[in-house]
Order: sequence, then structure tokens, then C-alpha cells
Amino acid sequence: MPEKKVCLIAGLGNPGNTYTKTRHNVGFMVIDELAYSFSIPVEKKKYETIYGRGLVKGVDVILVKPFAYMNKSGPPVYAISNFYKISLKDILVIHDDIDLSFGRIKIYQKGGSGGHKGMNSLIDTFGNDNIPRLRIGIGRSETGTSVSDYVLDEFDEKEKDELKLIIRTACDTAVTILYNGIAEAMNKFNEKRNIILEHS
Repeated sequence: MPEKKVCLIAGLGNPGNTYTKTRHNVGFMVIDELAYSFSIPVEKKKYETIYGRGLVKGVDVILVKPFAYMNKSGPPVYAISNFYKISLKDILVIHDDIDLSFGRIKIYQKGGSGGHKGMNSLIDTFGNDNIPRLRIGIGRSETGTSVSDYVLDEFDEKEKDELKLIIRTACDTAVTILYNGIAEAMNKFNEKRNIILEHS
């Protein structure tokens, strides 16, 4: 196991029941699945986040959901990471991406936001784009729906049938990053075109 490990995983989304099942909230969904899989209660509240701390395969991990709405995700994540003295290299951010086809998962060690408002806020707040992130493809609307409406819509019925596998794979990817490092995770997961196609 590498010496340098991710020890804070922040899933991005919007708080409240209105947004729970929307495309923009896949980051929250992955946090919920990790919390369930490793029996980590995510119920503590601090700095406009809800979070929990526990072990993932022996790695000390804090799971975080910022509750300040997507475009203000940066300050809560920064505050909780600063409180626990977690360096930027030990943070993993998980968020949706319309520029990846539905079901595709891709890992980046750094880079721009790609227009994602949550990542924009994080990069602005940290003053740095060296933020490891796990992007989950939600694709683009095929019916001409605006981006803002599309990401705040719920997944369609076909997507819902496939979503569980995508979330599970995203969790496996996050665990690989934690336990084996981001380079190995990139080699293992970044070349897969689409999680659904891989299992069809």
C-alpha cells in the first residue's frame, strides 16, 4: 500500500429531497454507497457539510457531502479538509460530467473544471487545480434540454436500471485509489469506454 493515500473523499451534489435522485447528485450517491459498504455513518455536521469518518480497507477516510449547493462546494470542502489538516493531494472529489458518455468513469490528477460549477468553486477556493477527481459520465441531453435543466432532472428509466452498476464501479474505483494509488486506478479504469457497454 502506498505511503500517500487519499483520506478525504468529497462527493458533489445539491442538498435537499428535490435533488436527491438527479443527475447532478451522482457524487452524493457514491458517498452514500461507500458509507453503506464500509459501515461509515455520514451524519456529523460541520462547515456546511455532512460527513463521517471510518476505515476503508484499513485506510482512515473522511466521507464528505458539502451542503452549500453545487456552485458553492469549495468553501465547505476546504474548511473540513483544513480542520483535519488534510493536504490537497489526499483529497478525491467525485462529480458528474456531461462531457463523458453515460456510464463512463474517468480519473484525473489535476486540471481545469471543464465548466463544472462545483469544480470551479473548489479550484477557486483552494487556489489550485491539482485536485484529484473522479468524473462520472451522465452524457448530454438528446432532446435539446438545456444543460441546467438536464443535470437537475432525474435519470430516465433506462438509466436508472443501469445506475446501480455505475455507482458500484465508481466506489470500486475510489477504493482502488485509496488502497493502490491514483496511477494504478487510472491504468485500470480510464481505458474503459463505458461501464454499461463493458457489461452488456
